[in-house]
Amino acid sequence: MIEVLVSQPSHLVVRQADIPTLEPGEILVRVERAGICGSDIHILHGSNPFAVYPRVIGHEFAGTVTALGSGVVGVTEGDRVVVDPVMACGDCYPCRIGRSNVCANLEVMGVHRDGGFRSLVAVPAANAVRVPSDMPAELAALAEPFSIAANVLDRTGCGPQDTVLVYGAGTVGVTVLQVAKLLGARVIVADLDEARLERALRFGADRVVHSPSTPVPGATADEGDGLGPTLVIDGAGVPALFEEAARIASPAGRIGLLGFSASPSPVSQQEIVRKELTIVGSRLSRRLLPRVVEWLADGRLKPTGMVTQVFPASEAEAAFDLIEREPDKTLKVQLDFA
Repeated sequence: MIEVLVSQPSHLVVRQADIPTLEPGEILVRVERAGICGSDIHILHGSNPFAVYPRVIGHEFAGTVTALGSGVVGVTEGDRVVVDPVMACGDCYPCRIGRSNVCANLEVMGVHRDGGFRSLVAVPAANAVRVPSDMPAELAALAEPFSIAANVLDRTGCGPQDTVLVYGAGTVGVTVLQVAKLLGARVIVADLDEARLERALRFGADRVVHSPSTPVPGATADEGDGLGPTLVIDGAGVPALFEEAARIASPAGRIGLLGFSASPSPVSQQEIVRKELTIVGSRLSRRLLPRVVEWLADGRLKPTGMVTQVFPASEAEAAFDLIEREPDKTLKVQLDFA
């Protein structure tokens, strides 16, 4: 079997590996498709503070169950599944209140422990979410990135009453856009790149803003009955945008942050208090994969065109090279392990 790992920063390795053995409560999944995420790029470059090397990367993957460890219930051989990469202890305060995505003892597949960029992977049965037998693997592997969008919009209470501004039209921004539209919101997407904005329109954006030529504060001033966007999502992960978001958000508005930068943001406390803004951090997903799978299965989410390239797993180096060399030509790149 094949696996893709980062042996140390800047060293991506594709190699043959042994079939994993199963611990009690685990299942063996034959991976069919796996998506490359920005966090995989960060691990490759050594800029993810949580990764320990060497590490088999990959946390967006779907496949078929081929074997069961002892004590497994609720999953059978032949089931097609997508895997929730979040491993939680179940005992700490966050876990007890339903926030396992920020477990005090959190482990994420592909970051803290080996992930899904391998032909066969052992995972806890509790982390397997069944998908319809006829759901294409390409689609099933998109469930995890959509769960990230679902989490931030659930945390911020997105609904039909909202005018949502999304900073960034990359993968995160496009998934947030699609879920926000599913929830009935009006959605504006701002980005530096006109081609990305054209793509956002194809995915349902009500309006786009090319920020270099049209500053976002002026462009959004008339939104929300002239009060500004009621919900702002930073899908770009740029710390400087936090100050602007607080400045242009409507009174009683909410701001959702998805970035992981350690750089400080010069945000005015007065602005936050004056408008009684709600600032929400969002990390990973708290068991929202089943909901996303339902959306994909019944067609409420139709991400046709999101997967822009597919590479055989053996050509993972070429896939990573394309993402870094020509990011304007990629949205979601997947590896085929079938």
